[in-house]
Amino acid sequence: MFSKNFFVENLKTLLYALIIAVIIRSLFIQPFYIPSSSMEPNLLVGDRIFVTKYSYGYSKHSFPFSPPIFKGRILFNEPQRGDVVVFKTPADNRTDYIKRLIGLPGDEIRFIDSNLYLNNSEIIKSKISSSDVIFCGKKKLDVFTFEELLPNNKKYISVYLKNFSFQNSDTFIVPEDHYFFLGDNRDCSKDSRFLTSVGYVHKNNLVGKARFIFFSSDKNIGSIFAVWKWNKSIRLERFFKKIH
Repeated sequence: MFSKNFFVENLKTLLYALIIAVIIRSLFIQPFYIPSSSMEPNLLVGDRIFVTKYSYGYSKHSFPFSPPIFKGRILFNEPQRGDVVVFKTPADNRTDYIKRLIGLPGDEIRFIDSNLYLNNSEIIKSKISSSDVIFCGKKKLDVFTFEELLPNNKKYISVYLKNFSFQNSDTFIVPEDHYFFLGDNRDCSKDSRFLTSVGYVHKNNLVGKARFIFFSSDKNIGSIFAVWKWNKSIRLERFFKKIH
């Protein structure tokens, strides 16, 4: 027979473990799952990543369920252009998105003839492939692959449809305390270009900086529970890959 003390002690242990897990998840590092193709080829559907919560300081969105325990952001560190960032969408302050930071407060951003301009200077992109195929949802897309270079010398890979479907835009002027984000899969990303659904992201909505992939599986081949398909579905080459 189990004594009353046995159940009490085990309940305490579970409670302590839960508290420690919440503290680690809120203040230090949190895992996330990549559910969409908007950051291909750098992040694939099925990637599991670690995000550091301390990178930009803390707001209510650093904690589970975004409790209103304090206003604003404390211990704030300015994010850098080119960072891959998890944030809460301004539309509902609840949904997590992951995109690349392109524009800082006060920046002017515009697409002209499918070329990205930042503060009236074109972001230089060098074509590295004309034959890549990536996903947009379940659709396969033939794309041009580029290496883009930001003014702070941050380099990353981006892809564009061969017909460059997003060619021209109005000028986006990033408000004070806000940021402008783009998906690396430029023609398959809902991001700051779409003002009614995402738009400019307030600094309080930043959740953390994406650091590395710790696990990855291709759900198009099979569920992670389909052990007999692991030899094909598990992407070992992506384990512990740093996110650039």
